[in-house]
Amino acid sequence: MSAIPQRPRADLAALLRTADWLDRDRATGYVRLFAIILGAALLGWIVLSRSGIDPSGKALGTDFTSFYAASVLALKGQALDVYSTAAHGAAQTAIFGRDIGYAAFFYPPIYLLLCLPLGLVPYIASLALWQASTLIVYWRVARQFGGSRLGALPLFAFPAVMLNIGHGQNAFLSAGLFGAGILWLDRRPVLAGMMFGALAYKPHLGLVIPLVLILMGRWTAFAAAGATVLALVGLSAALFGVDAWFGFLTMSKLATATLEHGLVEPEKMQSAYAAIRVLGGSSSLAYGVQAVVTLGVMAALVWSVRQKPTTVAAGVLMVMAALMASPFLLDYDLVLLALPMAWLFREAMRTGFRPYEKIVLLATFVLPLIARTLAQSAGLPIGPLVILALFAMVARRAVMAPACDDRAA
Repeated sequence: MSAIPQRPRADLAALLRTADWLDRDRATGYVRLFAIILGAALLGWIVLSRSGIDPSGKALGTDFTSFYAASVLALKGQALDVYSTAAHGAAQTAIFGRDIGYAAFFYPPIYLLLCLPLGLVPYIASLALWQASTLIVYWRVARQFGGSRLGALPLFAFPAVMLNIGHGQNAFLSAGLFGAGILWLDRRPVLAGMMFGALAYKPHLGLVIPLVLILMGRWTAFAAAGATVLALVGLSAALFGVDAWFGFLTMSKLATATLEHGLVEPEKMQSAYAAIRVLGGSSSLAYGVQAVVTLGVMAALVWSVRQKPTTVAAGVLMVMAALMASPFLLDYDLVLLALPMAWLFREAMRTGFRPYEKIVLLATFVLPLIARTLAQSAGLPIGPLVILALFAMVARRAVMAPACDDRAA
């Protein structure tokens, strides 16, 4: 009799462990369904917009207004005003002739170099060019991680892609730089270092890169990355003035306040810090938990890299560690998860799926679609747990799976 109540639990464990029900036909069907629904929703949102204002009264590509206004100010020789909330906010209002809400510019002047051309064309055209060009970069890089059997549709149907498009954000660019750096690390270390160095525009995501390059003994790439950062800092100071850098340091205080006082709702973020805030914890407790998670992930990263995995395996672990180590992680930043997911899929196609890999891949794929809703409506911040589970699956593959030829892939 005692075995009867245990059977459902055993069946559920087996269901999650092997996920045999998630075969090729079902997976393909789910991906197509996601692509149709998300694509239709995005198209409908654009059609219902008028003069660049969406049905909710906000600008299309909400965060892109920050980048576009920064470009307009910088092109006028007023780069320092980018770091003045009053001047930057006025520039955003002027784009549409009405108050559309303020989107802050928390980026260093290095990012102004990338944003500078945006203001040369009208807002809608600039937004379309920005999203299309960076989406192509993301696609061309991410497909190399998944191999020929992955196909393009899952990379475009990944819900984080739609989130990034909706926000007009830069996660496509971040994924492209990370991915290109990883793929070029063996054969073109200087170019790889330049890609990693360019990620200094989003410094909280690039902090783990020097550690991994040192652990792997990639000194050429390390030097190239450092030189790239110095060159970008020097060029931005020459074009925009040293005062712009002081303005950025001042604006960093607002970024901290944004995190600590919920000026950006913690439900939108996917870090351990944000999870504790959603659950009602204090900022101090959240910082403490985030520190523990960061140290644990860094220790796991160091151990994994010291086991001499392939370059791409070490690279995708670096990407995941970068995501988990930062307390400031928005849901659109989850675009970067496409790289480790694609790599894990490629390895599974090569050697077969290992326990829990299918279910973790499925959970990670749908995470950007449901994470914010679950946090807002049910108080369940699942993001950090799902990302940690994917990290565990990738780390297991990286240190235990037979090495494959990254260049062939």
